[in-house]
Amino acid sequence: MDVWVYRWREYRHDGTSTYRKKIVGPVSELRTKAAAQKAVQGLALDINAMVSAVPVSHTVAELISHYKEVELSSGRHTTRVRQVYQHNLDDLILPKWGNYRLQDVTPIAIERWLESLPYAPATKTKVKGVFGTLFRHGMRYQWASTNPIALVRCSSKRMDAPDILTPVEIRGILGELAEPARTVTMLAAITGMRRGELFGLKWEDLDVERRTIRIVRSLVDQVEGKPKTETSRKPLPMSDDLAAALNSWRDQTQYAKPSDWVFASPQSFGRLPYWPDMMLRRHILPAVKRLGIQKRIGWHTFRRTAASLLMSSGSSVKTTQELMRHATADITLELYAQAVTEDKREAQNTLSALIAGQTIPAIQGAEMVASA
Repeated sequence: MDVWVYRWREYRHDGTSTYRKKIVGPVSELRTKAAAQKAVQGLALDINAMVSAVPVSHTVAELISHYKEVELSSGRHTTRVRQVYQHNLDDLILPKWGNYRLQDVTPIAIERWLESLPYAPATKTKVKGVFGTLFRHGMRYQWASTNPIALVRCSSKRMDAPDILTPVEIRGILGELAEPARTVTMLAAITGMRRGELFGLKWEDLDVERRTIRIVRSLVDQVEGKPKTETSRKPLPMSDDLAAALNSWRDQTQYAKPSDWVFASPQSFGRLPYWPDMMLRRHILPAVKRLGIQKRIGWHTFRRTAASLLMSSGSSVKTTQELMRHATADITLELYAQAVTEDKREAQNTLSALIAGQTIPAIQGAEMVASA
């Protein structure tokens, strides 16, 4: 006898699934598909209610373990992202919340815990983001029915504006450095490349003839991985001065084959590049100290500086965004491009002159418009 059969997939809490089926009725009674679908409506509601029931015994520690096994080991994330998530999960979230049942985690409790952490607002926001991702994972596998982190308020506003360097300071630092610290610092200051991208360069990634740099990989703790995002993989232009510096360094290094690291370390016989933090501590920061520059400087300082100086020199937001390889212009404007003091003073002088009725120098690209 021909019958209508309702089939569905039922997910288990370990992420696996199985197919289920149930006979709806004979075709002789339910003559059309529409009739069968109408008859199965009540059954579908019962099945959905049954399979969506959320267990109450899972803890945050169990969810963290499941997330690391299923998601972080999937290969979908860069080495740096895995490190950040593992640090937040193992060192911050697990010690405080590991023994809590998922349904006992509340937005207010999370909010107060984040407020008590001795970190900058941006760091707290990252912790919140990781916790929220963890709960979304739990909802996907039906371990949790809601995401309490979505209701947590957490400001990411910076407490202090990060330091940027002036062109004079950059020139001074370059003048104090020997190779290869000089070339890698020049590369960072002009291109705004991330440190993993800087030390992940191989000579085959550089096309000096066409003046382009291909971003193929990112090196984090000497582990090779993909660049941060799809946008990060876009090629960069190479200025003439930068091309000359890179050519000069290639003539000096003993590791100049196309497959060699651009900043290969002799200590590893060229198998690995220099450690970024080691080069910063041993060469760049001492040069900064000798110059008397009282600023907090890391590799990311050069990236922020590049974006700020590009904007200050008249580059459009779109051009700066593409050179920095940001996903959106908002990132360029809100997080990186800061107006330098000289630009602010010049803008204020112009405004003062306008109010005082003084003659204002013509601005390139502008035109005078008469008004009644």
